[in-house]
Amino acid sequence: MPTTRKTQVKLPRRFGDLVALMAPQAIMDEVHYDNAVDMIDQLMAINTLSKGQELYLETWVQLVSAYEANHHAIDTSDLTGIDLLSELLAQNDMNASDLARLLGVHASMGSKILKGERALTIEHLRKLTERFLVKPDVFMS
Repeated sequence: MPTTRKTQVKLPRRFGDLVALMAPQAIMDEVHYDNAVDMIDQLMAINTLSKGQELYLETWVQLVSAYEANHHAIDTSDLTGIDLLSELLAQNDMNASDLARLLGVHASMGSKILKGERALTIEHLRKLTERFLVKPDVFMS
């Protein structure tokens, strides 16, 4: 089965030139969403972004995030904080021992936290939010 490969276009460095190429606007459908994600991917492939490229990238990231929040949201209402923590650990190839090291606690505590036998402290929440870039309330349920 043949595959297609997108050619990498050299993107302009100035914000105005980037806007002329593809003007940022609210994303209304999946085609526009796919185009926006492609643009983000192209910008992310650049080693050193200009100020204009950084601003343009941030604009598209915000627009894509807003669209995803409304159209690609995952219902996590039935998950507990421990479920979400377990999933974050799995996604990052981490286990209970890694969790204990991250939190700066005895090795056995990682397992106890994941079993719900020990609660997370405020300091634990701070470390988890820094490591996984999530809000602390995702772990509070």
